[in-house]
Amino acid sequence: MRLEKCWFCSSTIYPGHGIQFVRNDAKIFRFCRSKCHKNFKMKRNPRKVKWTKAYRKLHGKDLAQDSTFELERRRNRPERYDRNVVENTIKAIKKIEEVRVKRESKFWESRMKGKKSQERKEAAVELEQSIHLVKAPLAMQADPSLTLPKVPEQIKVKVATKKQSAQAMQE
Repeated sequence: MRLEKCWFCSSTIYPGHGIQFVRNDAKIFRFCRSKCHKNFKMKRNPRKVKWTKAYRKLHGKDLAQDSTFELERRRNRPERYDRNVVENTIKAIKKIEEVRVKRESKFWESRMKGKKSQERKEAAVELEQSIHLVKAPLAMQADPSLTLPKVPEQIKVKVATKKQSAQAMQE
């Protein structure tokens, strides 16, 4: 059973599924669904369409280079059947899949590291703008302590070093 890749979005195409398009020069294009086929006919570039794997890899959303991807590459050389080799290959495939999943999750975590503070800031701004929806305006007028607490802004202070203070004294 051969699993093909969609030419447009790079998803897996199982036997009996998808669409094949053969160009005049005998180049075969396989598509997983009509959405990919229609985008191909409209001459869209997969690297510019946000939902494709090509876009995600190009813009740093997915892991682009990894040694585990090398094993997914298609090979056309037939191998003689050997039960031990098949058994070891299946074990290796499972282990490689675990490694790939772990690396992808680590990559995702490193990408999302700074996102939490950004989301907090956005939430605070949104709450500041629509505080009247949370608390009644008349209640806020009666008791001004009901407003949001002010976050103290960081103040930068320039600290003079010994050299700078010595130069200032000489002048």
